[in-house]
Amino acid sequence: MDDVDAEHGRTVDDTPGAARALERVVDPVVAVDDGTVTYANAAARDAFGIGDADRDATTALGTRWDRLAAAIDETTVGTARRIDIEGDAGGVRIHRGADGATITFDRSVVGPQTDADETDGSLAEGSLADASDRLVKDRALAAAPVGVTISDPDREDNPLVYVNEAYQEITGYEFDEVVGRNCRFLQGPESDEDTIAEMAAAIDEKRPVTVELKNYCKDGTEFWNEVTIAPVRDESGRVTNYVGFQNDVTARKEAELALEERTAELEYILDRVEGLIQDVTDVVAGSTDRSTLESEVCARIAAEDAYEGAWIGERNPATGAINVRSSAETDPDRDAIEMDDDHPAVATLATGEPTVGTIEGATHAAFPLTYNGIEYGVLTIRTNRDRAIDDRETVILSALARAVASGVNARETSRVLATDAVVAVELDLTDRSLAPVALSAEADCRLEYRRSVHRTDDETASLFTVTGASADELTAAGAELPDVDCRVIVERDEECLIELTGSDDLVGWLSERGTRTQAIVSENGRARVTLEIPRSANVRSIVEAVEDRYAGTDVVSFQQRDRDGETREEFAAGLEAALTDRQFGALQRAYLGGYFEWPRPTTGEELAQTMGVSRPTFHEHLRTAEAKLCRAFFGDA
Repeated sequence: MDDVDAEHGRTVDDTPGAARALERVVDPVVAVDDGTVTYANAAARDAFGIGDADRDATTALGTRWDRLAAAIDETTVGTARRIDIEGDAGGVRIHRGADGATITFDRSVVGPQTDADETDGSLAEGSLADASDRLVKDRALAAAPVGVTISDPDREDNPLVYVNEAYQEITGYEFDEVVGRNCRFLQGPESDEDTIAEMAAAIDEKRPVTVELKNYCKDGTEFWNEVTIAPVRDESGRVTNYVGFQNDVTARKEAELALEERTAELEYILDRVEGLIQDVTDVVAGSTDRSTLESEVCARIAAEDAYEGAWIGERNPATGAINVRSSAETDPDRDAIEMDDDHPAVATLATGEPTVGTIEGATHAAFPLTYNGIEYGVLTIRTNRDRAIDDRETVILSALARAVASGVNARETSRVLATDAVVAVELDLTDRSLAPVALSAEADCRLEYRRSVHRTDDETASLFTVTGASADELTAAGAELPDVDCRVIVERDEECLIELTGSDDLVGWLSERGTRTQAIVSENGRARVTLEIPRSANVRSIVEAVEDRYAGTDVVSFQQRDRDGETREEFAAGLEAALTDRQFGALQRAYLGGYFEWPRPTTGEELAQTMGVSRPTFHEHLRTAEAKLCRAFFGDA
């Protein structure tokens, strides 16, 4: 490759010749290193008025340099970027290497930003002061931080006649393996044909072009190549060469493609699940019972193109296995899944977190059905066999599962009053965060729960009868306890009626979970709590939630029982539903306060004060409540 080309009179390994070719490139090209201009071609010298003395980049490029210097610092070594500079009609492409940068300005860049028009000398080869300056220019081209190639269109197939060191490092090819060949040898199976055609058209039309193309290194490694090709013309305007700049932009291109792929996937997921979530929400709102809700949810999920089926199961408290309650377009292969199975549903119930796994080549995703700490089971979805579920889809489906669990909780809560089959559970609680436990220990008294009442500020308080402590002692004890509000409503000879609230409302918390509080008896810092839970509910899960919430909880007993006919509690609940909150509160306070006894231990004025209303208003609510009570007893309603 060191032979002299007889026709052209130069060797193909001709770095000075390459510099001469760059002199004819119509776009301004400037090489800089640490703020010093190491090379400027003729177009750059003409555009910016750069002379021999203008080696300082600030002097040579004027106010452009501040923007260019910042852009160079922001450009990763071994990559290229395009920027726009205010005041220039065209853009600027920066190729950064480890030892400087090459800046190519679009041909449309305006003239110099200095007062100089022309200089007596320049960095051109013919006008350099001496040979040392020519050597600096040639070395700058050879050491440019981007791949530089020069081809000769006068030869057959427009072969390469020069490549610099950066090109060899990018492609893995040695100089002698490249020169004399058309640059298409870098192309391969995944090189885009349209992009190749675009470059060929630009060469045929003798115009510059910049493209991004997948090329192949010598060892077969793929890389994304940003290629800029520009014609080089002589004094008569004839194209004598084509100069090319190559830059490995694989990291940036792969990041862009990955971002495009993730964006497309996210849009697909959001479009797909938007209708699914709305439909499931409608099912949750419209179903009348838990079984219907679960069946319709599974059917709607299975109808979605991206999913092949769904099923809902719950843990069997007796065996520990997962019993399948409902399914659609899928068969878990058995009615129960043992908890030691390698199944995503098992892992989800064990951890309370979504789990994605593969079973027989298909993706299965399991989501916990929990609401306010109560476990209602697990929702398992099977996807199309060739598709996985990513983190974003998992988040969306987790929200869907929470909506289903909320609906199940609402159905289970509505069953508390209507169900005939319940489980009575007795618990002992010693956690001092519970107001009755704390007050019984502080005042050394016994408290018995009567009912919950609504205050005028929409808060709920609990009424207790207290023995073993006077009103003053209860008031003093309540004042010593943080987050406890104890109001004495009625004081009798041997007991007091108090209204008690605390930061932790046990009765309300249980009610939200479909559990009725039948009794609370607290004495010496220990409360015996009796609960009624529908037999169809997950009793174990509710009890475990109480144990997790209140330290020191002991289970005393479980008892299953059926209720025949309308119970006293159901009659009371029906009457309570017919009364407004104020009417119910007035009737309840009057009864518990002894207002219907004679002599009365309390007055209507005192009871009205506990409700925060006037005496006439209290009596109006009380009379209306009494009338509804009579109609309920005598059938005039």
